[in-house]
Amino acid sequence: MAKRPSSKPPFPTKEELLEFIQSSPKRVGKREIARAFKLGSEGKVMLREMLKELEADGSLQRGRGKRFAEPGALPEVTVLHITGIDSDGELMARPESWDEDAAGPPPAIYMAPERKGQPALGTGDRVLARLERTGRGQYQGRTIRKLPSAPASIMGVYREVGGEGRIESTDRRAKADFIVPAGQSKGAKPGDLVRAHVLPGKELGLRKAKVSDVLGGMDDPRSVSLISIHEHEIPSEFPPQALDQAKAAGPAPLGRRVDLRDLPLITIDGADARDFDDAVFAEKDKDRDGGWHLVVAIADVSWYVRPGDALDRSAYDRGNSVYFPDRVVPMLPHELSTGWCSLNPKEDRPCLVAHLWIDGDGELKRHKFERALMRSAARLTYEQVQAAQDGRTDDTTDVLAKDVIAPLYGAYEALARNRHKRGVLELDLAERKVILGDDGKVAEIAERERLDSHRLIEEFMITANVAAAENLEQKGLPCMYRIHDQPSPTKIAALSEAVATVGLSFAKGQVVQPRHFNQMLAKAKTTPNDRMVQELVLRSQAQAEYSPDNIGHFGLALRRYCHFTSPIRRYSDLLVHRALIRGNKLGDGGLEPDHKDFAEMGQHLSFTERRAAAAERTAVDRFTTQYLADRVGATFTGRINGVTRFGLFITLNDTGADGLIPIRSLPDDYYIHDETHNRLRGRSNGKTYVLGETAEVLLVEARPLTGGMIFQLLDGGGRPGGTGRGARGRLNTGGRPSGGGRKGRGRTGGKTKKPGKRKRG
Repeated sequence: MAKRPSSKPPFPTKEELLEFIQSSPKRVGKREIARAFKLGSEGKVMLREMLKELEADGSLQRGRGKRFAEPGALPEVTVLHITGIDSDGELMARPESWDEDAAGPPPAIYMAPERKGQPALGTGDRVLARLERTGRGQYQGRTIRKLPSAPASIMGVYREVGGEGRIESTDRRAKADFIVPAGQSKGAKPGDLVRAHVLPGKELGLRKAKVSDVLGGMDDPRSVSLISIHEHEIPSEFPPQALDQAKAAGPAPLGRRVDLRDLPLITIDGADARDFDDAVFAEKDKDRDGGWHLVVAIADVSWYVRPGDALDRSAYDRGNSVYFPDRVVPMLPHELSTGWCSLNPKEDRPCLVAHLWIDGDGELKRHKFERALMRSAARLTYEQVQAAQDGRTDDTTDVLAKDVIAPLYGAYEALARNRHKRGVLELDLAERKVILGDDGKVAEIAERERLDSHRLIEEFMITANVAAAENLEQKGLPCMYRIHDQPSPTKIAALSEAVATVGLSFAKGQVVQPRHFNQMLAKAKTTPNDRMVQELVLRSQAQAEYSPDNIGHFGLALRRYCHFTSPIRRYSDLLVHRALIRGNKLGDGGLEPDHKDFAEMGQHLSFTERRAAAAERTAVDRFTTQYLADRVGATFTGRINGVTRFGLFITLNDTGADGLIPIRSLPDDYYIHDETHNRLRGRSNGKTYVLGETAEVLLVEARPLTGGMIFQLLDGGGRPGGTGRGARGRLNTGGRPSGGGRKGRGRTGGKTKKPGKRKRG
């Protein structure tokens, strides 16, 4: 390490630096550290190197925005449960996502008093809170906003046990049924899906509940998405004022808008798309040899949804639309989402347009934004566009193929070259698509096809998003960036150790770039471990977020990026539209000078996005379980995609369905969970079960109510070891399986440094 500079005060030691960071109430960045120790330019260089060393050896943890804290520190903003009052009368809380089995007891969190005029918090309340450290393992929480508390109401299936009404909850975490007192069933019949209010008091240890709504039989296909909507508290009813405002909407006048109705803009979406918020056009750039002029027209939602009105408030509360196989819970009422804000073919629609000029290598050279009135020339599907480009036109695409579709592909080829040059993280994980029949039941579960037409639209949208972020920076206006931090050293170390088990290497000490992952993915491509390595790389990535503080987008290898192209279904895009309108003086509906705090809004929108993704995922899980429920006893081929202290998670090859193999069903032995190498190993029989390993399994139980499936390994599975008894353990399939419904997307149990021992059963 370089010598200390001779300037005063002296450069801090590692111990002094750690003490400063650990005693800080918030995560701190290099700028705050340098200011605190009065470091000059030479000292800042040394500081950067010291922080790298401390991060590499695990003494520090880096979070969002390259800000540092001690390992295991809680995020600055998180969801808390109010747990009660301590002996000194202090209100206590705990993180909602805390895994006590894996991480031990949660840290002490003391809640600050609520702001004046706000009601006091009580036990059982849930809040989104900002945390500050007050000491080792202690925090103070300040409420950002109160969240709905659970369970004020429940959803479940009505049963009758000995003449008494019971509700079996759809929540897989529920440990017991709820009793329905006499006269409180609202006419529900056994097998009906119901909503119910939880009543105070208990009877024989069980909570009571009063049925409020009978939603139909559990065998009704609509029940699956209803369960996910309830489970994740997705707002599904619009306030009357918002509905009235949407019904009163009408066509936008041309006014000062640019008239683009003669430009052959087309929309390209999936065959099952319900709204169309982007249209595209491309032509050769007359001023740049080999260059292209791209036009990306986006629905002008800001014309209809103004800051602070009823539509705006309900849209912000939802944050985004939520898409299920059988329905959409839209961010905006259908009069707007599929009406005035949808770029329907052959209809005049207001739009916000990005004009993009790129060179022959796809580099964005300049851009311009304007408000316009457009008329979509055609609503096309990805399959239609690809077929037309491949020479198979239909009645709609025949007249568009040469002058409209072909130039789009020409521009896409240039953008694809730029993507390759940047070194974008190239993950190729199959996505499940649930296909419903006319009866609403699952007819098929298939992989979504990826065509060049999909990639074309993706690259056009990315380029428009970059241009929007650049424009707002140039105008000095706030931007809701879409940020994606680089993976943490801890995750990189875990990835390196995991891929080493299949003969691949990933250097831990390097400055990580997406191309490093791509090189390893390319090596894995031709091996049986391709899918496993893809999953491991995905798990190693940070989670993308919304924030006004730009740290770039690691996965896309971009210095600046925001979301501009989907304001019908994402509130973040609406914020960007409003800022562009204000910055480019494009008329009414722009961002107001006294707008809400973008940092707080970014936290809220990141939360609603994760909520929507979880709801969509659990709905697909339940549809998949429903599809496989009549195949209990059948055998399948899959791969181990999660190794935990309580069992193995399996993903089936043909449907992508996930389920658990409980540790109690493995051959009788003590099993050691080796988290470093993602495996379970029998202490006596030596059998090992390793992440990514192929497995033949028997479907033992499928529960559509919770989306959980239980599997059993055939012939004990695993890799052979020493001499053990190898006797098959009992598999208890009665009642509710422990952990049976957990999603297996790579979340292994426990973060202890030493492998833990676990006895079967």
